[in-house]
Amino acid sequence: MKRIGVLTSGGDAPGMNAAIRAVVRQAAMLGLEVIGVRRGYAGLIQGEFLPLGPRDVANILQRGGNGPPHRPQPGFHDPGGTGEGLPKAD
Repeated sequence: MKRIGVLTSGGDAPGMNAAIRAVVRQAAMLGLEVIGVRRGYAGLIQGEFLPLGPRDVANILQRGGNGPPHRPQPGFHDPGGTGEGLPKAD
């Protein structure tokens, strides 16, 4: 099965929940597995992943924001930091 990840960097962004829902629903129709990343870039580095399916995003439009506030992740400013989370995603 093919897999895609959904990552947001946080902050208020009108329409972000609708975009997340659309990605998850379309991926399900195409037979793709969707993995969400908690806490933005910090969650990517620390391997904080969760599976997302249509039921997980069914009422997302009524929720405000797109999760807890995310802070900039210093590791992504270092050339080696961007690849830290990739082995954890396998």
